[in-house]
Amino acid sequence: MQFHHHGYVSGDPRVQNAAGTGIDRPTELPDEVDVLIVGSGPAGMLLAAQLSQFPQLTTRIIEKRDGRLALGQADGIQPRSVETFEAFGFADRITAEAYNIGWMNFWAPDPDDPDRIVRHSRTEDYAYKISEYPHLIVNQARVLDYFAEAAAHGPGRIVPDYGVEFLGLSVGTDDIEVRVRTATGERSIRAQYVVGSDGARSGVRQAIGRTHVGVAARHAWGVMDVLVETDFPDWRIKCAINAAAGNILHIPREGGYLSRMYIDLGEVAADDDHRVRQTPIDEVIDRANAILHPYTIDVMQVAWHSVYEVGHRVTDQFVDDLDDPRVFLTGDACHTHSAKAGQGMNVSLQDGFNLGWKLGHVLTGLAPADLLRTYDAERRPVAQQLIDFDREWSALMARKPGEITDPDELATYYLATAEFPSGFGTRYAPSVIVAGDAAAELASGFPVGKRFKSVEVVRVCDGNPVHLGHHAKADGRWRIYVLADADGSALATWAAEARGIVERFTPAGADLDAVFDAKVVYPGRWEDVAEVPALFRPRSGPLGLTDLEKVFAAAPSAWTSADIFAERGIGAEGAVVVVRPDQYVAHVLPLDDPAGLEQFLAGVMAEPAAAAAR
Repeated sequence: MQFHHHGYVSGDPRVQNAAGTGIDRPTELPDEVDVLIVGSGPAGMLLAAQLSQFPQLTTRIIEKRDGRLALGQADGIQPRSVETFEAFGFADRITAEAYNIGWMNFWAPDPDDPDRIVRHSRTEDYAYKISEYPHLIVNQARVLDYFAEAAAHGPGRIVPDYGVEFLGLSVGTDDIEVRVRTATGERSIRAQYVVGSDGARSGVRQAIGRTHVGVAARHAWGVMDVLVETDFPDWRIKCAINAAAGNILHIPREGGYLSRMYIDLGEVAADDDHRVRQTPIDEVIDRANAILHPYTIDVMQVAWHSVYEVGHRVTDQFVDDLDDPRVFLTGDACHTHSAKAGQGMNVSLQDGFNLGWKLGHVLTGLAPADLLRTYDAERRPVAQQLIDFDREWSALMARKPGEITDPDELATYYLATAEFPSGFGTRYAPSVIVAGDAAAELASGFPVGKRFKSVEVVRVCDGNPVHLGHHAKADGRWRIYVLADADGSALATWAAEARGIVERFTPAGADLDAVFDAKVVYPGRWEDVAEVPALFRPRSGPLGLTDLEKVFAAAPSAWTSADIFAERGIGAEGAVVVVRPDQYVAHVLPLDDPAGLEQFLAGVMAEPAAAAAR
């Protein structure tokens, strides 16, 4: 963590200095805002935390509830989400309180006595096989708390406006009129952009005439968070349990005692009219005990429970207008599915991450409004992939024993598809912010359109090993990672020209790295790095202090054996890897093509005269 560049800091460095609209922020909702976020779910709270890094903007988030969420329904945290938490500064703290999924066990009927279940297989969880981040279980409410803290501690000082109900909106030529109800009555707010993060029954979605497309699977599940006494031997291990009486997905929760159980309630009749949702909790517990036989659970307390029918729906469009989007939908407002694949909150978070920096850049003049067209184009295909994956996973989970020909099929599917549920399968298609693959062979381990996969490197200024990607925070900046050529000659020429390119798209008076955070990694030993181009040693803050933490080396040290060049397929000629503010690789270029970098950025960024200094 870097601080002191604006002067000595004696307090908590995670609390940034208030700036712009964050100074003396009014407690009452203003009549006019730049961005109005409706709903304080995962996407909405991440969006608020991201936009707090753009204090020039007036951003407000309204929530019908009177206060914070006390008990969230979602609880599965995939590795990509933990990676995102790292960018917002709280991955280590939430990991410390969460349950870490290390294993998954699979139970099935005993071949000698089908009324009893036996453990037939066990597999390591996929997280550490494909990432340095764990697969966690933690209450959604705590995730929202951490994002709320990031939003409140950012320069914009954004906090939710609780007790405000969304009533409707109308999109005008110049702005959007939003009607709300507060404790003092109804009123209107005018906004440049509105984001609907208001759940599966989204009022924002209805207001812009968008519809959910899909069908219900006519299968019901009871879900409960419980504290129990039990003789089931795997109570603190994630389990998929298939029995003659039905199925259970069992997931231990944080804290050492609490667990969540998804209990199969069977097929739902066509004329049920949602009556299954009234299934008493005692009946759900009885069904759980029947499935677990010969083991039992004695439920001491039910912290939360619900009954839901599996449905798979994607909204027909995630914005009000594909050509000129002004209203955006995120999270459950635009995609709904079962909870058993642990995807809802995770995909919703990436909706918010994708949209936040784009709104920030457009509204501060760093990018043209056309950038916002990419939100629907990028996120709607991801939602459809999620629905397709969840439909198959839900069907596998709901099978009866007689329908299973391979008892290891579920475990095989769980591992074989790990990249998608972990959050690393997303690959954005070529667009104005995702280049083609013309130079992809220069850095085969950084596929264009996929998220930047970090590698350990050695920081030259102090010789310490650090993860290169962990150094990038969710501050709305682009990253330019330069992997130097063997002798450094191409790097020197590239850096001299690239500095002018960076300056072209950086507002006058702003730090050199205010918009583009350029870092260099040398292939040799850190002790041997001598002269470094000025682009990678910019002066920062009002004191003009030189930033020494942008220069790295790849050679193994006493502390790490990683070699980013070998692990990511980078040859002696080096490469330039351009990464978006939401951590997705936008372009890979050779060091002899600085003009290619300028051409790409010219299609994304606004000219300096149109940009407001940050």
